[in-house]
Amino acid sequence: MVMGPLLLVFLLGVGLIPPTLAQGYQEFLSKHHDANPRGRDDRYCETMMRRRGLTSPCKDTNTFVHGSSNNIRAICEDTNGEPYGIGLRRSRSAFQVTTCKHKGGSPRPPCQYRATKSYRVIVIACRNGFPVHLDETFFP
Repeated sequence: MVMGPLLLVFLLGVGLIPPTLAQGYQEFLSKHHDANPRGRDDRYCETMMRRRGLTSPCKDTNTFVHGSSNNIRAICEDTNGEPYGIGLRRSRSAFQVTTCKHKGGSPRPPCQYRATKSYRVIVIACRNGFPVHLDETFFP
């Protein structure tokens, strides 16, 4: 009889974990992933930053990683990543990225951004095999 309520609590607890993980991963993708960018110029940055909800207030800097989400996720595994620092993973391959920097002025919309295109190694934080934070990028 006691096992019934304990089993129910356990199953409810297990059921809550995947949405939390999915939320962190989805937030990462929303902020930093664009598989097929168009333009990659200042206008691209202004449009993407607005679409992704990063302009209230104007976010100072944001990097969009281009390519498949599976290749980004593979950084959390040994197939495309390696340990870097404390709790981070570094990509073994470079990714096409666009970095958007706020041009300055008012932190309120409309926000104006300058785009920088490059290929970079990316450093991310992973949680249970999913990217949840883009920490830095650098030239390979």
